Amino acid sequence: MAERHNTVVCSFDLASPRITAHEIHEWIFAVLRITEHKERMIQIDGIKQHVYIKLEDGDSVLALLRYTAGQAE
Repeated sequence: MAERHNTVVCSFDLASPRITAHEIHEWIFAVLRITEHKERMIQIDGIKQHVYIKLEDGDSVLALLRYTAGQAE
């Protein structure tokens, strides 16, 4: 089983319309304010409507959680 260190999972409402990869990248930059040099990988699970964002280090994860208080729209 793979371990997910420094990874944040974003869950989208299953009732919401499907969004494109481009819209997800724009949302990550505009809403979460994660810059390209901080993200290492993005994985999209279309069926569950989850987006996994691997960040460069634990400090980046903590900063994101503090900034969003655990949720964002």
